[in-house]
Amino acid sequence: MNSSRALLVWAAGVAAYLVAVTQRTTFGVAGLEATDRFEASASQLSVFTVVQLLVYAGLQVPVGVLVDRWGPRVLIVAGGVLMALGQAQLAFADSVGAGIVGRLFVGAGDATTFISVIRLLPAWFEPRRIPVLTQWTGIIGQLGQVVSVLPFVALLSTFGWQTAFLSAAAFSALAVVLSATVIRDSPHPSERSPQTLRQTGISLAEAWKQPGTRLGLWSHFTVQFPGTVFVLMWGYPYLVRAEKVGEGVASALMTLFVAVGIACGPLLGRYVGRHPLRRSTMVLAIVALMAGAWLAVLLHPGPAPLPLLALLVIALAIGGPGSMIAFDFARTFNPAGRMGTATGIVNIGGFMASLLSMFVIGIILDVLLGTGFSQGDLYALPSFRLAMSVQLVILAAGTAALLIARRRVRRQMAQQGVVVPPIRDALARERRRRRDQKAARKPQGG
Repeated sequence: MNSSRALLVWAAGVAAYLVAVTQRTTFGVAGLEATDRFEASASQLSVFTVVQLLVYAGLQVPVGVLVDRWGPRVLIVAGGVLMALGQAQLAFADSVGAGIVGRLFVGAGDATTFISVIRLLPAWFEPRRIPVLTQWTGIIGQLGQVVSVLPFVALLSTFGWQTAFLSAAAFSALAVVLSATVIRDSPHPSERSPQTLRQTGISLAEAWKQPGTRLGLWSHFTVQFPGTVFVLMWGYPYLVRAEKVGEGVASALMTLFVAVGIACGPLLGRYVGRHPLRRSTMVLAIVALMAGAWLAVLLHPGPAPLPLLALLVIALAIGGPGSMIAFDFARTFNPAGRMGTATGIVNIGGFMASLLSMFVIGIILDVLLGTGFSQGDLYALPSFRLAMSVQLVILAAGTAALLIARRRVRRQMAQQGVVVPPIRDALARERRRRRDQKAARKPQGG
């Protein structure tokens, strides 16, 4: 595991993931232009992203199986090709159907990338470094949102729809060349032997039966979707049209989302590495933070003040690196040979919750417009508040499932002799440890 070579392979994988996130989020910031170009209603507009995420989520398990069978490099390159084709298709699309075909290709290509990059880590790095590197993978990848919010929006507003999306396609083509040139599946490729079909089926069944995999699934389901819904689809229209903050401020808030993820990711990675028995506690704390922030914004009389909106964005942004904890469950509760499969199962969670939320929000907005509640404004603030509140229901359902899965995991751990002490005991022990360390650093008298 030569460190410089390992870092080079990882860097190329992260670059591919950054490009994938850029392609994933371009349509979210082009929503207003898409409404005019395709003459689409809110529910039709949501179908673009719902189809993209449905394909993404539906392919997670097959892609995980294929990663374990064929290796990450093939899947990363294939994903880049699909995304380039999808963005080129969208550039020339002039109807809802043609546009959806483009997003379908983007979703399929995007589906192959993250799992494959995560699968590279145990092959190239020692286990103690993986939690922090997983966080950095997510953090750097999310910079793709900045590419879609700033350069892509500038291209869209200056040169128009076709140039912007063709440029996005070219970005994916560059990632394909880099991935094919630099990425290798492991330091010793000859040692890897593909699974047979029978072994693949057994691996899938065993990954699903493992309670730790399901804990990862429900953790990802609950923590990841609020930020994804906000960034991919409804956040930008909500800020600009409902909260009336202006496009510049909305772009700044979207950039804040990425900055907070960058700042929090390493901290959460170190937390996971030092306190592996408290990972689910951190997930639940992040869920409570996001729910509280949304309640504060939705219950505020009139448009929310900018500091409150910034607080909401910060809370949602923490959910991004928080969702990476779910993949650590997949890694630690499954052997390396089925890590891709387990990661695929986990990754379904957040995106299923996201597409459900996006689609229901669009339907509610259309229904409220049709009934006259919105008074002719599809994106009226009262309508958006009612539509966005559906996320609180999904958060509650996900939290309940997460708690059930955690109880089963802890029961399994107890059978293996690992007992998770109450949080108050753990905090008391941590205070004693810090006190002893501080005393040990003091110079001795005499």
